[in-house]
Amino acid sequence: MSSAEASRPPRGTDGAREWWARVDRVGWRRFFLALLTLALALLMALYATALRESGHYVTGALTALFALGLAGVIAARIVPRLVRRTRLERWRVRIHYELTREGAVYLALIIVIGIAALNTGNNLLFIVLASLLAGILASGVLSRLVLEGLELKLTLPEHLFAERPVEARLTLVNLKRFSPSFSITVSGRVNKNRKGDPDGHIPPRILDQPVYVPYLPHRATVGQRVEIIFPRRGRYTQDGFRVSTKFPFGLLRKSREVLTRQEVIVFPGVEPIQDLLQFFPNLGSHVESPLKGHGHDLYAIRDYRETDAARHVDWKASAKAGNLKVREFTREDERRFTLVFNRLVPNISTLSPAQFENAVRLCACLAWHLYEIGAQMQFLTDNFSAAMSSSAEVIYPALERLALIEPAATNGPPFWAGRDHRLEGFRVIFTGQPRSSIVPGEWGAAQFVFFNELSSMAAKDSA
Repeated sequence: MSSAEASRPPRGTDGAREWWARVDRVGWRRFFLALLTLALALLMALYATALRESGHYVTGALTALFALGLAGVIAARIVPRLVRRTRLERWRVRIHYELTREGAVYLALIIVIGIAALNTGNNLLFIVLASLLAGILASGVLSRLVLEGLELKLTLPEHLFAERPVEARLTLVNLKRFSPSFSITVSGRVNKNRKGDPDGHIPPRILDQPVYVPYLPHRATVGQRVEIIFPRRGRYTQDGFRVSTKFPFGLLRKSREVLTRQEVIVFPGVEPIQDLLQFFPNLGSHVESPLKGHGHDLYAIRDYRETDAARHVDWKASAKAGNLKVREFTREDERRFTLVFNRLVPNISTLSPAQFENAVRLCACLAWHLYEIGAQMQFLTDNFSAAMSSSAEVIYPALERLALIEPAATNGPPFWAGRDHRLEGFRVIFTGQPRSSIVPGEWGAAQFVFFNELSSMAAKDSA
């Protein structure tokens, strides 16, 4: 079940003071001035009519001209200013109507009763017909009132991963002073192609499932929890939301669009891959056998020496052994890794989308594994470079780059060849180039992962 939280603004004196601060006093003064002037013009017109009927034609004509002049001044000077100060947002709202199944039955009933009333001339049938038509009118007025004065906001976690459910929060605000809203359904607005989208590609929308809010009090805020699963990595956008209702009779579904631009980046899925080291057989010695030093991970427990600091004493081990024992820690600077993702391939047509996605996912999983063990990491692509640093500083920029990366064609050498890229530590290079393109001297300095050899990775992982 979803939860709703309502918060109301202050009432009483504070509410009245807040309302008075928002009142357009200049506009209201001009309105009452125009109203009094038009009333005076009406009285002058009536007086001119009386003068004409009593035989004072000249005086009646002058009085009528004076009344007409007053009305003209109001129309030329005050009315345009009032129009410019009028809030026209509520009249610009476009309401879309969709006939429901119940509404179709209701409309058919109106047609039948209308034909019967015309044929028989029965006053009772005309009264029933008028009541049915009044129901449609009341439905339109009430539903428009329900859809007015609503604001929406969708709040998502800071970091999103593909194929992993996340809990978002949809906040719905009712700005109306007096009337609540009933039976509201919020759904994602279909994105439209905009200038700047590469190759006319329309990013998928964020909110695909409808969210139902049964009741929203006036001047209140309701928060609805929504579980969202992004099926794949990449950029997701939301151009707006569609708010609809069938209140009060369910004859028509009325909807309006609330425009609000939102964009998120979804990282590749980083679910643990079984037997990760089977893809990186040379990685184990660098991860599982670090040297001792001044890091944070435990390396060994040994006997106490006079030069050891007291803060390294392991009191539990000392109690068991009967003499002082101290802890030795791993040396963090030995866990240095460089991940290189080469998206440039000689022929894109020979690379299947599944192979490329598997390579992206495996690289993301390896980067996340290095982040979890606290290693030093460097990440490189042809258009992005993150220098060797703590994996906590590199992981999210690297995942964001992997979320948006796409293959590109090239016949040249690897992008890191002949450049100022300094590849430090243990290197893992993901590439779509064939094995024959790798220089023999590079095999001992790095481990290569070829895209075309990862087609069965998903099957192995699921097994």
